[in-house]
Amino acid sequence: MAVDSLSITFAALADPTRRAILARLTAGPATVKELTAPFAMSGPAVSKHIRVLERAGLIARGREAQRRPCRLEAAPLKEVAEWAGNYRHGSRTPVFG
Repeated sequence: MAVDSLSITFAALADPTRRAILARLTAGPATVKELTAPFAMSGPAVSKHIRVLERAGLIARGREAQRRPCRLEAAPLKEVAEWAGNYRHGSRTPVFG
């Protein structure tokens, strides 16, 4: 069974560390080292979280000389907001599937 993009996004957002990484990126791009600083975990562990977020399309990595900063990609979050908006009181009928 194929997994849709909304399911991939929700799976990535299910972890509090990944949500914290996204929250940090709302302030602007950051390197993996900068993203690792607030967590009591290793760089490789944070890198795994970053890869999950990349696969979900929630972040992208750029290149600035020797740096590879991560930046927030909002499109998947917009899809989640639109989906959730279907369930607001008085809204149109929810779309299933």
